[in-house]
Amino acid sequence: MREVEVKSVVEDIDACRSRVEAAGGRLVFAGSLADVRYDSEAGALVGQDHVLRLRIYESDGQRHGHLDWKGSTRYEDGYKVREELSTPAGDPAALAEMLSRLGFVVVKEIDRAIMQYEVVGATVRFEQYPRMDALVEVEGPPGAIEDAIRITQLPRAGFTAQRLPDFVARFEERTGQRAAVSRRELEGRYDFRNGDG
Repeated sequence: MREVEVKSVVEDIDACRSRVEAAGGRLVFAGSLADVRYDSEAGALVGQDHVLRLRIYESDGQRHGHLDWKGSTRYEDGYKVREELSTPAGDPAALAEMLSRLGFVVVKEIDRAIMQYEVVGATVRFEQYPRMDALVEVEGPPGAIEDAIRITQLPRAGFTAQRLPDFVARFEERTGQRAAVSRRELEGRYDFRNGDG
């Protein structure tokens, strides 16, 4: 599958969500989303700009996961583009143990509260991090992405193909505060490599 996306800072999530809902956006998930990134001890995947990720969704006490692989990042016409393969993981904890026993190590954690919508053929996901700007990610075919951006009524110039670490750097430069994109970082433990976003 081909992943095509852009992201923007969003200051008023509630107002933006209301506009998406007014345009017929369907809420498909609201809850917490945790990404756990894996690599070899030697960093073979990061060295190739590949991602191996266990993604865990949790809402109302229910958990489900996906195991994802992402290929190298490309930039096309202002969009971030990657090849992506994904499969459901019925028991994320068991899968995490399997990855560990195969020799993979955790290299990055990302925790956020999300509200994810489907609208005009695009996915619109609002993301709130422990200590960082709130973001909105829009993913889908380019035409659907542009239609969804118009629905949000956010400035088109604010949407970029930048990765999460770029948004982190902008937050830190603007506020003078260290960002936290996981509970671990909010506790002051910045012990993982700064992986791809």
